[in-house]
Amino acid sequence: MALPETFTHQDELLTISSNAQPFLDGLLHPGISVAPMFLDTHNGVWCLRVKFKPGVTLPLHYHTGVVHFYTMSGCWYYTEYPDQKQTAGSYLFEPGGSIHQLNVPADNTEDTDTFMIVFGANVNFTETGEYINMMDAGLIKTWVDQAIKEQPGAEDVRYISSPVPSFTKS
Repeated sequence: MALPETFTHQDELLTISSNAQPFLDGLLHPGISVAPMFLDTHNGVWCLRVKFKPGVTLPLHYHTGVVHFYTMSGCWYYTEYPDQKQTAGSYLFEPGGSIHQLNVPADNTEDTDTFMIVFGANVNFTETGEYINMMDAGLIKTWVDQAIKEQPGAEDVRYISSPVPSFTKS
């Protein structure tokens, strides 16, 4: 079998060390630190390492696409599933169309460190079901780029993003 005639050439690998990456504070919600890994505004995919402080509760949210969610340390659960706590080593697949509210127990002794790959958007709501916002790769990219300008030490934050489409003349 021959190699493909068309392939993507890379001069270097697109890689980021999430352990060396600075975290940005206060982007998504109070008590959360974010290290962006990949923000694809064209395809609606976002990949983040997120640390949650003990006691954090996110808004109720609806997923327009699937989520892959890995817990590296700490503990969290969904309000709707309080007996299914996610702890270090837990991998959770969330189907598109799911709705839930993430909680980090206040008695956690450490931050909860997670890694997520999200397709689509989170549509966020208040406890009473009123619309807050739609958080997608574009909104997160805007928040990240602003934080890089404003937060001390954030100038070293790197993330991979989708290329800007352009016309090619033949």
